[in-house]
Amino acid sequence: MNIKDLLVKDVMIMDLQATTKSAAIDEMVQKMYDGGRISDIDTYKKGILAREAQTSTGLGDGIAMPHAKNSAVKEATVLFAKSNKGVDYEALDGQPTYLFFMIAAPEGANDTHLQALAALSRLLIDPDFVGKLKETKTPDEVQALFQSAEDEKEAAEKAEEAQQPASSKANSDRKFVVAVTACPTGIAHTYMAEDSLKKKAAEMGVDIRVETNGSDGVQHRLTEDEIKRADGVIVAADKAVEMPRFDGKPLLNRPVSDGIRKTEELITKAMNGDAPIYHNTKGADSSAESDESTSGSTWSRIYKHLMNGVSNMLPFVIGGGIALALSFMIDQFMGVPHSQLSNLGHYHQIPGYFNTIGNAAFGFMLPILAGYIASSIADRPGLVAGFLAGAVASTGGAGFLGALIGGFLAGYVMVFLKKLFKGLPKSLDGIRTILFYPVFGVLITGFLMLLVNVPMKAINTGLNDFLSSMSGTNAALLGALLAGMMSIDLGGPVNKAAYVFGTGTLAATVATGGSTVMASVMAGGMVPPLAIFISSLLFKNKFTHEEHQAGLSNLIMGASFITEGAIPFAASDPLHVIPSFVVGSALTGGLVGAMNIKLMAPHGGIFVIFLVSKPLLYLLFIVIGAIVGGIILGLMRKTPTAK
Repeated sequence: MNIKDLLVKDVMIMDLQATTKSAAIDEMVQKMYDGGRISDIDTYKKGILAREAQTSTGLGDGIAMPHAKNSAVKEATVLFAKSNKGVDYEALDGQPTYLFFMIAAPEGANDTHLQALAALSRLLIDPDFVGKLKETKTPDEVQALFQSAEDEKEAAEKAEEAQQPASSKANSDRKFVVAVTACPTGIAHTYMAEDSLKKKAAEMGVDIRVETNGSDGVQHRLTEDEIKRADGVIVAADKAVEMPRFDGKPLLNRPVSDGIRKTEELITKAMNGDAPIYHNTKGADSSAESDESTSGSTWSRIYKHLMNGVSNMLPFVIGGGIALALSFMIDQFMGVPHSQLSNLGHYHQIPGYFNTIGNAAFGFMLPILAGYIASSIADRPGLVAGFLAGAVASTGGAGFLGALIGGFLAGYVMVFLKKLFKGLPKSLDGIRTILFYPVFGVLITGFLMLLVNVPMKAINTGLNDFLSSMSGTNAALLGALLAGMMSIDLGGPVNKAAYVFGTGTLAATVATGGSTVMASVMAGGMVPPLAIFISSLLFKNKFTHEEHQAGLSNLIMGASFITEGAIPFAASDPLHVIPSFVVGSALTGGLVGAMNIKLMAPHGGIFVIFLVSKPLLYLLFIVIGAIVGGIILGLMRKTPTAK
């Protein structure tokens, strides 16, 4: 497909005025309507927003490709827009976006928008082309640039076709690599990785065949002969691809982003056979996202397994925790006699309903954590053993730490069983999955957890007693440490470690008024976005117009305990921004801990302020930390240079 045919000059915007994502979408959609390319603004915009809700189409490197296919589109069109100031488009790299390609396709367009995305992606992987595109001034220059690129592409394809028969014979002594690229949503990165691998292979004198697993299905499927001849295999994918066909081959299994940015490393290792040998242990029709032997360092695998458990656990923690906290709050408002305080939360009937629901959701927390850690390690067979490990940890008193250990234990028990039963006849594949794995997995994991529970219960009980008894200086130090951790990487591993630790203390303390640790953690996480807002008010000359607007949105995110709102600022200037966040957050956390302020909810920011033991003092400490962090940021930050 020739992109130039879809790039209509009448709907190009050479100086986009919007500075926010919402305004940019509105401006481009309106241009589509004014140019007669769509019949209904609301219907088309709804399609654009639905796609953005899946994941941002801001690909990074200053490029965004919003797209929709619906009944409002009259004719397939690609709207090109260029922003000279940059737009905060929530791009995947957190940086401003300057070039936009809004793709519109009618319902019967035979996947025109997918083809357009693929073609655009292949062109936009070239930094020279992107650089030239940023310099264009008129719609004619844009069309001419794309036409030139298409002509060069066609010439290159013809040359490649002419050489193909000869190269398969004459270059039989050259290294040969096969690759698969895939991304979970959209298709841009799939084709960017394909082109990056092809270009680098050509530079290195290596033959390569790349199969793409995009939204429009598998293209250029690798043949059995190609896989057999290959010196190595590269799987650059963020979703499941067909893996058993690579059994016995040296295989690198990496994220699709590595296929774009680490092409030389991947091709070098693959062509030299410097990769683990892939062994299919999952059946002839299986697919895999990753394999323990081929996917990164030991720590990265452990972190991936842990985050799989945590991400699946958090909805239960948040939903159940807030339901429990509401039961205590409502019961308090309705009045509970002093002699009945042990029944707080279910003394009256209405809060009792909340309490029952909250306890039911909370009861899933540890089995879900352990189950999804185990399933990340051993795929679906690990779920049953993992759920059991979490349940045994819960009933046996080992708590959060016991469930965490149990999840890894269950996962690797299942990996062991897979290897143990690998030699069984193929006729027993079915019974192995539905009988051997669950029975032996449950029994072995269960007995091991009974042993683990003994020391873990003692450790967990001692830790809870220690935290519950903390006051004054000790509580202040712990609160400062955890709150500071919330600001170090703003949603990354350190932040998650502090948050998970805080939620782990909530279950044991909610009946006694809540957790001081959780209060410190949430307060610390609220500070960074609020510090951005305050700094942008006090030091206006240190922030651009777009950053001032982003500062206003950070007020809402900070109040809602969405720490990630500060990521774009931290990413652009980490050496000045992050230290100011850490100081402000640690100060707030220390004050909260020193005053023994308790929180009964795992999330919510100011929306759960009535679930805090000393709400006014709590808000005051958050504001103090935000002001201190904002002032430090303003003093350290350099004044932006005029463009």
